[in-house]
Amino acid sequence: MFENITFANPGFLYLLVLLPLLAAWYLVRQGKSMPTLQVSDFNAFEKTPRSIRHYLYHALFFFRLLAIGLLIVALARPQSTTKRQDVTIEGIDIVLGLDISGSMLAQDLKPDRLEAAKNISYDFFSGRPNDRIGLVIFAGEAFTQCPLTTDHKILKELLDGINSGMIEDGTAIGDGLATAINRLKESQAVSKVLILLTDGVNNAGSIDPLSAAEIAKIYGIRIYTIGVGTHGYAPYPVQTMFGTRYQSIEVQIDEDLLKKVAKMTDGKYFRATDNTSLRDVYAEIDQLEKSKIDVTEFRKKHDEFLPLAIFALMLLALESLLRFTVLKTLP
Repeated sequence: MFENITFANPGFLYLLVLLPLLAAWYLVRQGKSMPTLQVSDFNAFEKTPRSIRHYLYHALFFFRLLAIGLLIVALARPQSTTKRQDVTIEGIDIVLGLDISGSMLAQDLKPDRLEAAKNISYDFFSGRPNDRIGLVIFAGEAFTQCPLTTDHKILKELLDGINSGMIEDGTAIGDGLATAINRLKESQAVSKVLILLTDGVNNAGSIDPLSAAEIAKIYGIRIYTIGVGTHGYAPYPVQTMFGTRYQSIEVQIDEDLLKKVAKMTDGKYFRATDNTSLRDVYAEIDQLEKSKIDVTEFRKKHDEFLPLAIFALMLLALESLLRFTVLKTLP
């Protein structure tokens, strides 16, 4: 598509100032060159109809003036520009390892840790339409809730369907890491990222978290770990015969372990104590893991003077034809 018009020889455009001068010269010349006839009365000429020659006579000069203008523009060599962009987006493969153990029902985040993590995680994924996203959940064991996909609608449905109690309770951080790594190890993406979100201490599973981190490092997988929970104590719902009651439970997050896992894979550890800080964590990860966009721009210029020159010559030919035929005057 033509973006704009430029001129290879723009200096010739200054000659266009001659056009109004030529028009003024024509008007003055016409007043002096037309023959005159003295008569005593104009009544005999009042009802005389004007022929087509009367209207075409001045068109001869207009054709010539327009032809001169077109030739001047043609000499300036107008050029159009064709532009094309080749954009290559290389998305990042991301797997979220989400802790769904019972402690994720604590309400220091609103409405609780699990629901806050689900909602804010989905907002993060929605802002990355070019990335493949996967979802692994873990408690006392781990399994894949959603394989890597760009279908974020399906991802949201599967994310919404997660509830605490789906699997045996506990916190198998190592198993969660290993399951997520298994989803990413065959990926051909430029960047492979694992986001592990937990609120506890590794107390279940058969795989050591640090051993899983070593495997992630071998496969070039970067791990960001997020510890979710306030400092001190958090309200936790307990079902009793009198209905739901809340008791304060101590927040226990193995931050040293999460920091080591992140450091081993060139990732980073974050602590989220409320909804706002969790959203800020995802915003920082979003900045750290930007999709790579390669843009190749191609421009080509095309000379556009030929149609102008041809049209100018046609006008001159028409002007000459009319001058020596229909509008021919006596010498």
